[in-house]
Amino acid sequence: MKRILLKLSGEFLKNETDLWDIEKINAVIDQLKHLHDEGFQLALVIGGGNIFRGGRNGYDLERCIADEIGMAATCVNALFLRACFQKVGLDVVIFGTSLCGGSIEAFDLQRARQALSDGTVVLFAGGTGHAFFSTDTAAALRACEIKADLLLKATDVDGVFNKDPKRFSDAKRFEYLTYQQACEGHYAVMDACAFELCREQKTPLFVFNVHRPNAIYEAAHGKGLGTRVGE
Repeated sequence: MKRILLKLSGEFLKNETDLWDIEKINAVIDQLKHLHDEGFQLALVIGGGNIFRGGRNGYDLERCIADEIGMAATCVNALFLRACFQKVGLDVVIFGTSLCGGSIEAFDLQRARQALSDGTVVLFAGGTGHAFFSTDTAAALRACEIKADLLLKATDVDGVFNKDPKRFSDAKRFEYLTYQQACEGHYAVMDACAFELCREQKTPLFVFNVHRPNAIYEAAHGKGLGTRVGE
């Protein structure tokens, strides 16, 4: 396992008072830097929910318009995270589906793959560039395009459960699911389109709790608590 793509939600980035929780972000970057130093090629897809939640925005906006705002929010987060990465000496490039003042490059698959091969951390912003698709789907899409060895889906629960573990004390966590089981189960942790993309391209997926200490590092090494999805 060498090339990984990490999906981080926008909600993870914030705390009760700030759009960006520097302590949490630095903890993530510390883990990723250790992986980078070990030779891992790193790509990230960033959500925008700490700023604006697209289809679930609460402002009674047309879905297409709301999703455009949500995609722009992912670009803001990517710019902020790039600055944080650069503070620890990591080279970073952002590829987006729309331009943002020249700071975000238009998505180019070959350039993205080359950047990863060169050891540059790659941030993908702007979702898929189209309304009605989540950043989970964008993460699955980019993971397939760059031929990631593993897609890491960071959540606030310990994997995929048969029902909401926050509401039901008897919720059962799955150690492993096939792509077909994940698609047919309609589990809320990722949307069906994302699961189906991974199934079609046979991209391994690991769903885990990013709030556990060192969880990203362990997940990249095939360890830790979570749910594996594969063939």
